[in-house]
Amino acid sequence: MRINSIKSKRLNEEVLSVELSNGLRVFYMPKKSYVKKYAIYSTNYGSIDNTFVPIGEEKVITVPEGIAHFLEHKLFEEPEVSIFDEFAKLGSYVNAFTSNNQTAYLFSCVDEFEKNLELLVKFVQNPYFTNENVEKEKGIIEQEIRMYNDAPDWKVYSNCLSAMYVNHPVKIDIAGTIESIKSINKGLLYRCYNTFYNPSNMLLFMIGDIDFKKAISIIERLQRSSEKSEKSISRIKVQEPNYINKSIVEESLSVSIPLFYIGFKDLDIGYDGEKLVHKEICTNILLEILFGNSADFYQELYEEGLVNNNFGFQYLGHKDYGFAILAGESKNPKEVHKRALENIELVMKKGISEDDFERTKRKLMGYHITDLNSIDNLATSYINYFYKNFSMLKYLDVLESITMYDLEKRCENFLNEKTCCLSIVNPK
Repeated sequence: MRINSIKSKRLNEEVLSVELSNGLRVFYMPKKSYVKKYAIYSTNYGSIDNTFVPIGEEKVITVPEGIAHFLEHKLFEEPEVSIFDEFAKLGSYVNAFTSNNQTAYLFSCVDEFEKNLELLVKFVQNPYFTNENVEKEKGIIEQEIRMYNDAPDWKVYSNCLSAMYVNHPVKIDIAGTIESIKSINKGLLYRCYNTFYNPSNMLLFMIGDIDFKKAISIIERLQRSSEKSEKSISRIKVQEPNYINKSIVEESLSVSIPLFYIGFKDLDIGYDGEKLVHKEICTNILLEILFGNSADFYQELYEEGLVNNNFGFQYLGHKDYGFAILAGESKNPKEVHKRALENIELVMKKGISEDDFERTKRKLMGYHITDLNSIDNLATSYINYFYKNFSMLKYLDVLESITMYDLEKRCENFLNEKTCCLSIVNPK
């Protein structure tokens, strides 16, 4: 079996990888001085993958919203034992998450890595769905959805996505809706599982002081099939218009001070790899310069009492969608929204200073290097970038390649009033 290696001399990091005969890709980042070990088993399948052609079939189907998250919950179900108890017996931590683009199962441990790895691979690869346990899970997830619907922090974010997007499923809660989960059944779960939990659509990433060859032997032995699927997954993408759905959404909930999300819908989409990551880093530099703690915008609004230290920002970008958000609490969210747009226009008119540009690049470089000291963050970031068709080890090279011209073009095409919406949760 051929073991491939990717090295970064500047970071002094290496990633080893193997592709099994069934298409499963296994990665390992050695951390010889670390006591903690970590593994994450992920499928390139998330909440937005609701319309597709199931493997072995010919017709397109659309499954209920929230089914990827529902499936994640159900994989922890075993007929005789509790998966959580089994990991606890080994002294390890186990968890899972569903995002818009992936579902992942993970554990961290100090000892007994091989036993933990075997347990992880076994439970992810052996679904146990019955009519009874599916119906039981609906009640559990319905309570989860109701809880989030009553949570102001979640509602202001969810409403912002609904204001930005007309058709794209990124606007739908990852857990789905109370109505959508009612139509989930055992048969649909198996069709989704057999399509997206296909080894060639998955990867397993390990990090720590691990015997890689022994780990590969365990993973290979536990595979249900040794043959690679000849058919790729056919995902049907929704057509999303190049305008926002609504400019403002307001709701009243139990809060003492209004919450706000200012969203910018990214219309520059349709590609992945280094070009996507270049755009992502450009955007993060821009947001830091325009709205970071040292920016005039933040200092002025903070002194005026229009924002507090809960103010923050984020960019989330993938091949077929992307958006930036500014979020916080304010006695006057509409004024913050107005001033944010004015600030963008002012800074672009004056031009970004070379000092601000270089300082912010160094700041992002520092964030990235700090993340390298956390094996949890490393594993998650590596997988996120892999699904964007990019190696995380090349991040600093892309960051250093960004120019002032790149920033100016990015701001001009993205951060403007036409792509902007405002979500507010007011006190009842």
